[in-house]
Amino acid sequence: MSEPVFAFVGNPNCGKSTLFNALTGLRQKVGNYPGVTVEKKIGECYSQHGRRMQIIDLPGAYSLAARSPDEAVMRDVLLGRRSDTPRPDRVVCIVDSTNLERNLYLVSQILDLGLPVIVALNMTDLATAKGLRIDAEALSARLGVAVVRCQGNSGEGLVELRLAMSRPGLAAPARPIWEVPAEVAPALAELVAEIARREGRSDAAARTEALLLLGDRESLTLAGAPIAAEVLAVVDRWEAKWKAAGCDWRGALVAARYEAVGGFVREVVQSEAAAGLSLTDRIDEVVVHPVWGWVTLVAVMAAMFLSIFTLAEYPMGWIDAGVTWLGTVVRAAMAAGDLRDLLTDGVISGVGGIIVFLPQIMILFFFIGLLEQTGYMARAAFMMDRLMSRVGLDGKSFIPLLSSYACAIPGIMATRTIESRKDRLVTILVAPLMTCSARLPVYLLLIAALVPGERVPVATKVELMCAMFALGTGGAFAFAWLFKHTLLRGETPMMILELPPYRLPSLLSVSLHMGERAFMFLRKAGTVILAISIVLWALTTFPRSPGATPAEQIAHSYAGRFGHAIGPAIAPLGFDWQIGVGLITSFASREVFVSSMAVIFNADEKQDSSTVPLRQALLMARWPDGRVLFTPLVCFTLMVFYVFALQCVSTIVVVRRETGSWKWPLVQIGYMTATAWVACFAARHIGLALGFH
Repeated sequence: MSEPVFAFVGNPNCGKSTLFNALTGLRQKVGNYPGVTVEKKIGECYSQHGRRMQIIDLPGAYSLAARSPDEAVMRDVLLGRRSDTPRPDRVVCIVDSTNLERNLYLVSQILDLGLPVIVALNMTDLATAKGLRIDAEALSARLGVAVVRCQGNSGEGLVELRLAMSRPGLAAPARPIWEVPAEVAPALAELVAEIARREGRSDAAARTEALLLLGDRESLTLAGAPIAAEVLAVVDRWEAKWKAAGCDWRGALVAARYEAVGGFVREVVQSEAAAGLSLTDRIDEVVVHPVWGWVTLVAVMAAMFLSIFTLAEYPMGWIDAGVTWLGTVVRAAMAAGDLRDLLTDGVISGVGGIIVFLPQIMILFFFIGLLEQTGYMARAAFMMDRLMSRVGLDGKSFIPLLSSYACAIPGIMATRTIESRKDRLVTILVAPLMTCSARLPVYLLLIAALVPGERVPVATKVELMCAMFALGTGGAFAFAWLFKHTLLRGETPMMILELPPYRLPSLLSVSLHMGERAFMFLRKAGTVILAISIVLWALTTFPRSPGATPAEQIAHSYAGRFGHAIGPAIAPLGFDWQIGVGLITSFASREVFVSSMAVIFNADEKQDSSTVPLRQALLMARWPDGRVLFTPLVCFTLMVFYVFALQCVSTIVVVRRETGSWKWPLVQIGYMTATAWVACFAARHIGLALGFH
């Protein structure tokens, strides 16, 4: 007997991914805001009898009538329209117990599919706190399927859910739980017969597809399989008939379903809610206030940056000292030669220059995890909606943009929740301008060189970091406005966004997510950055120039020749060929700039028995005429370059995959590179005019 395949479905914010993680042991990202699961996730668990069960975690949606690509994934998997995923033979509908009527609308559509269904009443603790009492047995009798109470965050009810999933005789609902309006019933019967005949679907699947076609034809064709022309002809004929008769068939279908769902809710839910505002409402009086909401948002961002500089100071110092000690020990223990130089100047300097920033990366993702799980992320999107509308986007675009502060890749993937294709493209084009975590090591290194010394107030460093984040965000908004008024002209959409209740974050989940990101950071340091550091060491070492000083050797090397070749393009920006090598190598990933500088400038220490920290090496760097290379103006200009330049091959690949064309990645590379050069040129010459150097 083959293993059963379950699909986990539900509205956004219903706790679906939390239950999925609890059952499978996987560590899928969990967040209290829409758009976390933007593609299907597959895991396995075992029944109470030891039988293996496969679970597919599908993106959250309010209805099978897909409005965005991620909702289309859920619909097509359930209808068996995906060639890469077998149709599940069972479904677990996760329901938010605090908003039963809205969640049961999707459940009623799932029941129409004719598959065995289990309804998981999640977040029962929050429902109880709101004074809601749900009779699960009565609801089970009315729906004709098993109903299980559970709390994914605490594990309560997981045994009962697993038992329900383990039952071998899990049956499909015997009949639909709602009545199709009389004026639509003849059309539905004809359409079901045509779909079943043309596409070979079961009666239940054909009925669901027919209802979707009658309710919203465009939603069914979104990212899905083509519909037979004969089927569409039947729809066109009936729609023409209804329009001639003045019949609102779409409204009748929705009203009939909601009427049935509302009847169930009135029967099974008793409300004993206390008078007055809930805790969520009282918090929102401040958090989404026109004035205090912005104060809160700024305070949260400032606290995050302040923590990055203060809390990470000691562990960064320990890592920095450890890397320096290791390089010095290896240099003293080994005989002079290429192998020693490879280990000290290539491997240790290159990789060590990156991992020193690990504490700040972990703090950044810890804060992001807290914002996601508490529910504040949705409030931030709500606050940003008015500002986003001024550039032609809505608050839904802010969620992918905010995700891009961690990494542009998941941010770009999160645009699948945006209904409008043009708005989705605009968001994809500007998402890499948001300051991702890969820029953080570059900014921290350059800020340390720009304002060196222990006596520099932390506030100054925080202000510089905030300025870079603000510049990237402002650039994203400016280009969004430009694209919305030129290449991708369109009207500003209206945002409809659910504000979920505030919830206590799971520190375990936040810590696991932080650890996962730290592991990914270290994996990149141990693979991509290590490989590039070794290659760059070789390029700075060969060909040999006998009798040359270390600086002359680098200038004579392959890297030096390449850097001199691009010198005319970067000379107006105040950069020398050594910085140019770093700019080119960091195209693989922005943080590679740090390891490149470590390899290039620590090479000057080859004749010494010690290794100096990278920040000190930058302060010692000089032009051939003895001038300081990394002046405050050069450091600031370099940071401006990394604000705007698209220095990430992985992002380009993802944009190509998400847009289905090389056109938009090339547009992205072109406008961001040109903007970076112009912005650097302006920053340098304005700085010179103001007396900086």
